[in-house]
Amino acid sequence: MLENLNLNAERFLGFADIYDSARPKCPKKVMEIIVGYLGRNPSLVVDLGCGTGLSTTIWSEVSSNVIGIEPSPDMIRVAREKAAFLENVKFISAFSHNIGLESNSVDVITCSQSFHWMNPEITLNEASRILKEGGIFAVYDCDWPPVCNWEAELEYNKLIEKVNEIEATHPAVKNKSIKWDKENHFSNIKNSGNFRYVREIVFSNTEICNAERFIAIALSQGGLQAIMKAGIDEINPFLASFKERIAEIFGDSEFEIGFCYRMRIGVK
Repeated sequence: MLENLNLNAERFLGFADIYDSARPKCPKKVMEIIVGYLGRNPSLVVDLGCGTGLSTTIWSEVSSNVIGIEPSPDMIRVAREKAAFLENVKFISAFSHNIGLESNSVDVITCSQSFHWMNPEITLNEASRILKEGGIFAVYDCDWPPVCNWEAELEYNKLIEKVNEIEATHPAVKNKSIKWDKENHFSNIKNSGNFRYVREIVFSNTEICNAERFIAIALSQGGLQAIMKAGIDEINPFLASFKERIAEIFGDSEFEIGFCYRMRIGVK
């Protein structure tokens, strides 16, 4: 199990800068919903699998202390650089099942685009251990691709379908990580027995995009990066075609994209 989790951390090596520039920031709606359920501003928020801190630093606005947990050295390096000026934010290199904080010490735990890389059983047990009574555990993910243009979305899906095919069959990348199904997030939280109330909430958020960022969103996906790092040339014509079509579709324009979020919340 630990060996597989180390493989998951290694999957995110080498593209932290692309990830940080392309991925969406944490929507304000996340914070509003969670603080509403908590009933007060938190004193300690923990962001599990925080990556480059895109989902972490927003909490510095309302919480006395914020801790990002991230096992990938590349990702946590970028997170620390960005948040160096925030006195109430720090980052710890650790896995989600062994956070190392005191029991009953945390008000809010979040997982943004990351819970599917964690063993749900041991992560939820650790989350329950460190959460205060009435504390909030929240997992949220956005759907890919973002909503913008059907032709661009089609090109994105064609590329990712090829990525999935190669990952499932090529020996250089097959079984190099372990992922849990996002569709089971709600049932895993509910069936853990650690939470007295569980529900799913859906919402959307918009950001500004251009052709360069849309291409970078695809390049920020771990599966594509794993194939590129393994030197698998089979992906090259598909990636080149994707880049060419996205440049044709969007040109030099800027436009809004919509990220559709699904958030699962558990109240301890």
